[in-house]
Amino acid sequence: MNAPYLVEGRDDAPIAAAAIHDGHALRPGVALAMVLTREERLREEDPFTAGWTSVAGTRLIGGRSRFEVDLNRPREKAVYRGPEDAWGLSVWRDGEPRPAIVEESLAIYDAFHHAARSALEELRRRFGRFVVLDLHSYNHRRGGPEAPPDDPRKNPDVNVGTRTLDRKRWGPLVERLVAELRGSSLLGRPLDVRENVRFRGGNFASWVHHEFPDSGCALAIDFKKFFMDEWTGVPERAQLTAIGALLASTIPGLLEELERLR
Repeated sequence: MNAPYLVEGRDDAPIAAAAIHDGHALRPGVALAMVLTREERLREEDPFTAGWTSVAGTRLIGGRSRFEVDLNRPREKAVYRGPEDAWGLSVWRDGEPRPAIVEESLAIYDAFHHAARSALEELRRRFGRFVVLDLHSYNHRRGGPEAPPDDPRKNPDVNVGTRTLDRKRWGPLVERLVAELRGSSLLGRPLDVRENVRFRGGNFASWVHHEFPDSGCALAIDFKKFFMDEWTGVPERAQLTAIGALLASTIPGLLEELERLR
């Protein structure tokens, strides 16, 4: 997708799904100013997550690489300035981005959040309360393509981040989601699903909770990249499809818990 982002709404259910790190495209000027290779960028992005957003009527998808603008960081950190912002990677030919690049990237950031706010406000107007599935993926073979996987005790198959979530309000909904994921299997194998182990939820989930404190529940769901080769970017299609079906299977339970809250 070459567009900066996609926000589309079909308000037939109070569920939204976001894949804000799926994007890989760069503006031509950004591409010329960047020293990162395509492969280096792709490895830190969340490819294929946009496909999973089909489980919801309201979809929020990032179309640009997080190295152009990171929609999951606070605005002042949304454009990476140096290696300390980017896993030690050198991003820019001149050491840092030019002011014009930063300005244009932040305009995309602002426009996305404006569109996302409008879409979620419509869900609030229609249903009162809603859930956002904030979908991500993460690397677990950082030692190299031939190195053993990172310690599974610290890297669950699915990490559910709930750092900024109001537990008193949304606790039953979180517990329902985690229980259903744990009780499922993926192509015949059980899943290790834990809460706040590797990630606790990023800025987008925090933004949802700030903008919609009484009505929005954002669940940051990170899948370990067991469904692809994180060094080549090649996916296992059967795994991708199975994850999409798994997410779809949790929707009835989420809707049931939302109805109880009403």
